[in-house]
Amino acid sequence: MTNQNYIPVLERIADALERLAPAPRAAQDLNAADAYVWHADGERLAPVERVNRVDFSLLKGIESQAETLLQNTRQFATGSPANNALLWGARGTGKSSLVKAVHAEINRDATNPLLLVEIHREDIPTLPRLLEILRVSARRTVIFCDDLSFDSDDAEYKSLKAVLDGGIEGRPDNVIFYATSNRRHLMARDMIENERSTAINPSESVEEKVSLSDRFGLWLGFHNLVQAIYFEICEGYAAHYKLDIGTEELRAAALEWSMTRGARSGRVAWQFIQDLAGKQGKSLD
Repeated sequence: MTNQNYIPVLERIADALERLAPAPRAAQDLNAADAYVWHADGERLAPVERVNRVDFSLLKGIESQAETLLQNTRQFATGSPANNALLWGARGTGKSSLVKAVHAEINRDATNPLLLVEIHREDIPTLPRLLEILRVSARRTVIFCDDLSFDSDDAEYKSLKAVLDGGIEGRPDNVIFYATSNRRHLMARDMIENERSTAINPSESVEEKVSLSDRFGLWLGFHNLVQAIYFEICEGYAAHYKLDIGTEELRAAALEWSMTRGARSGRVAWQFIQDLAGKQGKSLD
C-alpha cells in the first residue's frame, strides 16, 4: 500500500478515538451562589440557594472559638496569611454551626463574597480534582468537611495530608480547609493505642496516623456546656424568634428536655426550641 492508501484508514482510526474520548468538562460557574456542595460522582459543584445555619450572634458558650475562627477567616478573605482549621470536640457543641455562621458573617458586608464548598468525608479522595477547579477561580474559598475521621484501614488520610501541606503544588492560595471532628487526632484513641501495641515501630506508626491533625495550624476545642450556658442559648433563641414564654417556664421546660436527652448542648437547645416553636405555631425562618 502507498502512503495515500493509509490516509483513509488513519482518518477512520482518528474519528474512532475522537468518539471514545470523554467530552471536555464544562467550566464550573462559581458565581451562581456563595455556597456549593461537591458531588464527586459527577465531579460537579451544586449551588446551595439557602444554607442551613444559625446567626453568628446566637452562638453562646463558644465566644473564644468563634472570635478566633472569625479572625482567621477574615485574614483569609482579605488575602492575608491564614491557617487551615480543625474544630474538634463533643457532639452538638456548635462546630459545624460556627463554620457556617462565620461564612455568613464575613459575607455580610463583603464586596467579594467568600465561597463555602462542602465536601463529604467519603469524597476526600477526589479533593485534588476539586482543587483543580477552584485553583482557576478568582474566588477565595473555604472547603468544609463535617465530621471528618478515619478508621484504621483508611488510606485517604495520606492524600489529605499531601493536599493540606505537603504536595508539590500545595494548597491553592485562594483555598483554605476547615474540618470538624469528634476526635482531636481524627481517629479513635483505641486505634492509636492499637498501633502502639501491634506495630513493629510503634512510635513511627503512631506518628504517621496522628500527623494529619498537625496539618491544621488552628485547633479549636469544643466541650459540653454547663447548665447556665445551656439556658442562655435557649433564652437567646426564644428572644430571637419571639416565642411566647416566661424565663422561669422556659428554663424548667429546657431543663426537662435536656434530661430526656441526657445531654446539654447547642444542638439539644435548638431541638428544644424547634419543639417549643412548633407547639406555639411559630415559624423559625
